Parts: sequence; structure tokens; C-alpha cells
Amino acid sequence: MIDSLPYLKNSDFPAISRNELEILQVNLGYLCNLRCTHCHVNAGPKRTELMDKATVEQVLAFIDNHKIHTLDLTGGAPEMNPHFRYLVKQARDRGSKVIDRCNLVILLEKGYQDMAGFLAENQVEIVASLPCYLKDNVDKQRGKGTFTASIKALQRLNELGYGLVNTGLELNLVFNPQGATLPPEQQALEQAYKQHLHEHYGIVFNQLFVMSNLPVQRFGSVLLSTGRFDGYLQLLKDNFHAPNLDKVMCKNTLSVDWQGFVYDCDFNQMLQLSLGGNQKIHLAQVPELVGKTIATMQHCYGCTAGQGSSCGGAIN
Repeated sequence: MIDSLPYLKNSDFPAISRNELEILQVNLGYLCNLRCTHCHVNAGPKRTELMDKATVEQVLAFIDNHKIHTLDLTGGAPEMNPHFRYLVKQARDRGSKVIDRCNLVILLEKGYQDMAGFLAENQVEIVASLPCYLKDNVDKQRGKGTFTASIKALQRLNELGYGLVNTGLELNLVFNPQGATLPPEQQALEQAYKQHLHEHYGIVFNQLFVMSNLPVQRFGSVLLSTGRFDGYLQLLKDNFHAPNLDKVMCKNTLSVDWQGFVYDCDFNQMLQLSLGGNQKIHLAQVPELVGKTIATMQHCYGCTAGQGSSCGGAIN
């Protein structure tokens, strides 16, 4: 694994600071049933890092103490953490909205076939990765057979009411470019997704989230090994859009790793760039955040380039 951190230092990215905390994004571990080329976490089937029960309890205590209204669960495949269902139920009992960042294929894996029903029962919002609506492109990016499995999972979710009007079960899809390019305009691509998936597979969903690939972990390694790292960083900088600075996700989101340490965003977590650029801070020791400086480096241009990019898609 090539560490891209040295290539991201000495940043001239503008200084930004935090607003009120609204979203707690928790990485439950790097274990995943897939190994996607665009993965910024470097997740895969052989990863062993998983959040334990004690740290899950600390997450719940943080929700109680800070009145968090949205718990955003990610991984790896977050569903593969043995405490996933417990955390979801406890958060929902507290009145928090829960988001599951799902790769779809996991819903068909042995031992997880009832997961879709569990998510629906607990009214969990699903943000599902589907980097293209064409089979060959998806299989190239995520592995052979993943497109067919994803379609079956989406059809199952529709059967449960996900993506349908007036069910309260929200199903959003995520697009990532296949290479070192900026994503297309979100609204137009969403319409293309909806038309194609409905006409060919009878699938409906709520929104498409368009996200830029950030040059960290696995994707950063691919760029470095193919000599495209500097060019991609320059592309991001050339497309910097200053108004996006007020809307980037790190301003109202706190990222938590599988051990309970906190970061300004999920990408900083992967770079081990601690909260505010300080020494490692644990969930149980988080200081007052409003007005505090957010740790930034060159990769942050990925969230501000063009239409912008966040965990909720384009921001402009």
C-alpha cells in the first residue's frame, strides 16, 4: 500500500472552521465483502478491524450527551460488524435518524439475507453504492457479478417499500467516477439513472448522490502507481469553487473510527489526520467544536471542486 500522505501536505487550501455538530459518522470497521477500486478506505474481505461493543456504547453515550440527530454508519460494509443491529436499534430508540452506507451486495450474502427487512423495520435510510447503471462499468469497478447482485438487492428493497412514495423508507444511490475525472452534473445524471433503472429493471429510488473520488488510500495508490496523482490534484485545484466552502460536510459532521478516535471527516480519518490537526482525540474527550479550525490538506480540494462533493452528494 502506497501512503499518499506526503503528497498531500503543504496545503494552500483555505482555512475553514466548524459549525454546530449535527451528524456523527461512524466507521464500524474495514471488513467488507467487496474490494472496490475507488474505495478510499482500502476495505476488503481480509480486513480485521471492527468496532467492539465497548466503543459502540461510547458512541451511544456521545449521542445522548450531544443530542445527535443523525447517525451515519459506514465501513467497510457496516452491516458486517457484529454490533450493527444493536447500535441501529439503540440509536432509533433515542430518536436519531440512522443512515446505512450499504454496498447492496451484502444484502444477498449468507447470513445477511434478512438485513434488508431489519433496515426497513427500523426505518433506516439507505445510501447505496451503484457507481454506474451499466453492468460492465460496475463489474469493472467493484468486481465481477456485483451489478447483477446490486440489481437484485435494489429490487428486494423496492419490495419492502424503499424508494416508494409515502413509505418513509428512503433509498439513495451513490455515483463515483471510474477514474481521475470530476463527476458529471448531479441532476442530469440522476434522471438518466432513474430512467434506465426503471425501464430495464423496474427499480425506483429517491435521489442520486454524485461524489468525487478523493486521492487517498486505494484510489490514491492507483493514481500514484499510474503517474496521475499530480495531474488529478491539479484538476481538483483548477476547479476550486469558493462558495462550496460554506457547505462542506466537515463543518457539521464528526467522523469516528473503529477504535473511537475522532476526525474532521472520513477522508482525514483514512489519512490519520486527527481532529483539528492535533494529537489523537477519543470520542470520550471531544472538546467544544463550534468555531474550531478544521484540519485540511490538498485532498480537500476534492470536496470543493466544481459542483462540490459530500456524503450527501453535490453541494452546489
